[in-house]
Amino acid sequence: MFGGFSKDLGIDLGTANTLVYVRGKGIAVREPSVVALRTDTKTIEAVGEHAKKMIGRTPGNIRAVRPMKDGVIADFETTATMIKYFIRQAQKQRSLFPRHPNVMVCVPSGITAVEKRAVEDATKQAGAREAYTIEEPFAAAIGADLPVWEPTGSMVVDIGGGTTEVAVISLGGIVTSRSIRIAGDEMDEAIIQYIKRLYNLMIGERTSEQLKMEIGSAMPLETPEQIEIRGRDLVTGLPKTLSITSDEIAEALTDTVHAIVDAVKVTLEKCPPELSADIMDRGIVLTGGGALLRNLDKLLARETGMPVIVAENPLDCVAIGTGRALENIHLFKNKGVSRSRR
Repeated sequence: MFGGFSKDLGIDLGTANTLVYVRGKGIAVREPSVVALRTDTKTIEAVGEHAKKMIGRTPGNIRAVRPMKDGVIADFETTATMIKYFIRQAQKQRSLFPRHPNVMVCVPSGITAVEKRAVEDATKQAGAREAYTIEEPFAAAIGADLPVWEPTGSMVVDIGGGTTEVAVISLGGIVTSRSIRIAGDEMDEAIIQYIKRLYNLMIGERTSEQLKMEIGSAMPLETPEQIEIRGRDLVTGLPKTLSITSDEIAEALTDTVHAIVDAVKVTLEKCPPELSADIMDRGIVLTGGGALLRNLDKLLARETGMPVIVAENPLDCVAIGTGRALENIHLFKNKGVSRSRR
């Protein structure tokens, strides 16, 4: 009974992090989507958190890579190995698990048929009996407890590591959507380039992510904050310490944040009037790690004139929604979520 109930897995295969939802149990795995490879023997050195700690700190014969780029597979073999590792992690200490579970994986709404097939093939190669896909904003809406199956409009903005997914959902389908490959990673890169341009200081991905998370904001803060960072001076080539303020990070993020705002506006423009009225009542729901950027909800509300709500658990919405969709797996067997094209 237990093994039969818990055999299915839902995977939020993200550019930055991968979460695995075990049916009947909840989220069992939460790891960075990073793999450390030995270049001399072509073997896997580490996966997940252990591999992420190696980014920017590896010797010449080890390379820490992120096999997902912009929400799609950039390195097929490495992604399949990573999925296999995460499935095994989810199955640990559960001897009643079948070795080959049914797996549902979320994919960006702007994905091509070839990219979608690559995800399914990699999941099967990793040991899944059957692989199904669900579009990311639809999974996020389910995870955020929006009434996706009802004849009412719900709008979700899912800002992940590689993609931002904006969608209007009604009656179990995506009515209109927009997927842009601008999200958390682009924010990190924008901070790196800003500091390089302004201070001739080169910082790494981990430092820029820390800046974004600790003092990042979509608009200048009422009380500016600052943080000390270390990097390499591009003039002298020596290590250097620098103080960065929250206002500077807000300025660095201006372009990426406004690209997300524009995607929301374009989606709203294409939304049928009846559903627009529903969204005005219910508000726009933000999910994904990018939803945690301070003042992003205020900026969106100001720019769109609509109420904006950050989901209760934005980091987990897609994984929870993917897992809950396993209850309706029959709807995804043939056609996936029905949708009208942009």
